[in-house]
Amino acid sequence: MEQKKENSVEFWRWPESNWVNPDLPWKKGKWITAGVDVGSVSTQAVVMVDGELFAYGNIRTGSDSPNSARKGLDDILEKADLKLENIDYCVGTGYGRVNVPMAQQTVTEISCHARGANFMYGSQVRTVLDMGGQDCKAIRIDERGKVLNFIMNDKCAAGTGRGMEVFADLMHVPIWEIGPRSFQITREPPHVSTTCVVFAKSEVLGLLERDVPENEIIAAYCSAMAHRTRDLLNRLGIEKKFVITGGIAKNEGVVKRLEKELGIKSEEKVWANSKYRKKKYPFDTQIAGAIGAALFAYELLKMDKIKSVRKG
Repeated sequence: MEQKKENSVEFWRWPESNWVNPDLPWKKGKWITAGVDVGSVSTQAVVMVDGELFAYGNIRTGSDSPNSARKGLDDILEKADLKLENIDYCVGTGYGRVNVPMAQQTVTEISCHARGANFMYGSQVRTVLDMGGQDCKAIRIDERGKVLNFIMNDKCAAGTGRGMEVFADLMHVPIWEIGPRSFQITREPPHVSTTCVVFAKSEVLGLLERDVPENEIIAAYCSAMAHRTRDLLNRLGIEKKFVITGGIAKNEGVVKRLEKELGIKSEEKVWANSKYRKKKYPFDTQIAGAIGAALFAYELLKMDKIKSVRKG
């Protein structure tokens, strides 16, 4: 019975989350916009009122992208006491952006992460590292959050969020424990291979068979991801301010080792451009793309490029 219970645990899955801003009365807003980011691993939805963050949700992407988009947005609309017809305009982004049924327009995830990072961290940000489910993107932006240049990893999912999920499942360690446990070691071990998920998995299995302590293996994998990501950033050319978005940004084992290799500390998480920034609100590094999408929708409305689709 105990073994059956353990096998039912989804070690690879980050907890789903949602939040509504208690201090922002949406009924008084002029424009209500939404951004839905359907990624390969998770789906994020954001609702903004006149360019201010009102609500967000983060769920696992299922096998059906349109349903993931619907569920992602419906969950936060219900929590925020909103209906789809209250939304003036919606922009879809991410790998599944063409499958966001409620979106009137789509924008690439690179542009949306750049714009979202600018909103979240401030106009001084110049380098964004988005560590997503199936790839990593290093993006150089200007003071408005416009993309100047970018580069993506060119190997398989080993150095991405999906690679970390495979590793967590293999180790039977919840993914949110990977970061803290990677520092519960007496020495920093050599990193494992991240050229390929299959090679990394094989190497990890070999280490387990040799009775290498679990935390050392975890540290080795985090170190490998940090090392590989550093190489990606060096190819782009990193400029301060430097920020990290995406699921792996929640993993301190990777983030702190990457900062050490770069000799640069990533920026703290603050609502840089929000009038509510003095208050401590929940923060999810995975919602940058959805924030960017909602902001693009808001800016198009302000510029009279589109007409509101709100009903009633």
